[in-house]
Amino acid sequence: MEDWVSLFLRTLFIYFYILLMIRLMGAREIGKLTVLDLAVFIMIAELGSVAVEENKPLMTAVIPIATLVLTQVVFAYVFMRSKRIRDVVDGKPAILIADGNIREDELTKHRYNLDDLLSQLRENQVFNVADVEMAVLEPSGKLNVLLKPEKQPLVRADLESELPDDGLAIPLIMDGRVLDRNLERIGQNRFWLREQVRRHGCKDFRDVFFASVDRYGRIHVDARDRKTPPPPDI
Repeated sequence: MEDWVSLFLRTLFIYFYILLMIRLMGAREIGKLTVLDLAVFIMIAELGSVAVEENKPLMTAVIPIATLVLTQVVFAYVFMRSKRIRDVVDGKPAILIADGNIREDELTKHRYNLDDLLSQLRENQVFNVADVEMAVLEPSGKLNVLLKPEKQPLVRADLESELPDDGLAIPLIMDGRVLDRNLERIGQNRFWLREQVRRHGCKDFRDVFFASVDRYGRIHVDARDRKTPPPPDI
């Protein structure tokens, strides 16, 4: 019976102690945790579980957890003073799309594939890459999307007429690979697609990183290895 009571009291103590330590670290949304925050939380959780499960003095968990929290608080003040250190540890935002053009180098750098990008765009209610003025991947992993001015939503009071629905843009080429099934969906073939690609300055499908068509037949082609200067870092 005493063992159960001891386990109960140890669990309560560790629970409230970890809550206190997390409060000392400062409030932050779960979705905005940095890599350093996540590492500290994982280590705290592991130390807390060991202190509860194993028959060891509580100080073997209390002191390491306090050390982690103190280190995190010190780092937080250092990050507030130095943007350079903050960028090295937390990372910098990355521009994945600029003026409707996908930046392959940034996708590769952040190990981001086209499926990941299109999925995150859809989560932002964006179904056509050509509508994007800028898409920024934050250090937290969230993708923030800025639509082109003519594609940004208006409030109801500003609408004088019903705007057309552009619908879902259908990918036709992804990373140089033609999606034949999608071509069949729109009733076209590779000969038609090759002509469209050449009109946009690409000689072959392999020169295209991404291409899509909207419901009105408007083609968007993102050429591979663009020579345009990259947008400034943010």
